[in-house]
Amino acid sequence: MTELTTPHRSRASNSPPADGHRTGIKRSRTGDAVWAILLSGLVLLALLPFVFMAVTSVQETARMTALLNPADFSLDNYVRLFGENRFARALLNSSIVVVIGCALNIVVCSMAAFAFEKKTFPGSEVVFWIYVATMMVPGQVTLIPLYGIMRDLGLLNTHIALALPVVNAFGVFLIRQFMKGIPDDLLDAARIDGASDFRIFVRIILPLVKPVIIALTVFTFLTTWNDFLWPLVSITEAEMETVTLAAANLQGRFTTDYGLVMAGATVTFLVPLILYVVLQKQFVEGVVSSGVKG
Repeated sequence: MTELTTPHRSRASNSPPADGHRTGIKRSRTGDAVWAILLSGLVLLALLPFVFMAVTSVQETARMTALLNPADFSLDNYVRLFGENRFARALLNSSIVVVIGCALNIVVCSMAAFAFEKKTFPGSEVVFWIYVATMMVPGQVTLIPLYGIMRDLGLLNTHIALALPVVNAFGVFLIRQFMKGIPDDLLDAARIDGASDFRIFVRIILPLVKPVIIALTVFTFLTTWNDFLWPLVSITEAEMETVTLAAANLQGRFTTDYGLVMAGATVTFLVPLILYVVLQKQFVEGVVSSGVKG
């Protein structure tokens, strides 16, 4: 009997105590709870300015205040925003510029990335990195030459003039990095079957780079929608104002209706927020894949 019970006692002595295991679980749960509370506090802190903006937009106030009176809440600021201040026209102008800018940037950058990555030529790598180096030049440096070019072409006060500057080397670099993950054997097999380069680009390349194209679309949308300096320089007609200019013009010279200003800021902010929420998954996938591949 002694020999039979000894191994059982040995296994029991080697097993961890139940109290220690429960203590570890409690510590893990406590740590998770602390992190959850901390992150929730940071999220609320980040959302506080936007909540304040939205709440102020439904109040009639000539000064900034943290005092809230729900009895005074109304949508009069939004009615005046679209009725008296022609904000709907500004939204339409920005929407047109964004659509043109996104289309131009996607077409030009995807075709250029395809040429640099899959249709290499002598000196293509040098040309590519020189082109990428232009991203280090601040936009303010090229502002006056760009204005002169648009003036000579007769494009000032047009939607195309607002959309053209958004095409730059960043989109080419982003898409080219994603294309590095596409095997050349796939394109060679298509060429053997008689497919032209244009058909390969449309039927094979574009479907495979769809995530990064969506990411570039979001980047382009945000850049074009939030641009203020270039529309301020190139637009002189009130009918061509974008949302950023229209929102800036809501501020009076001597007095400011902060409720009206916050209503314009809220509308301007909601459009890119909705777009990002809808395309968040594809946006993150495209950015992560472009950073990993290559």
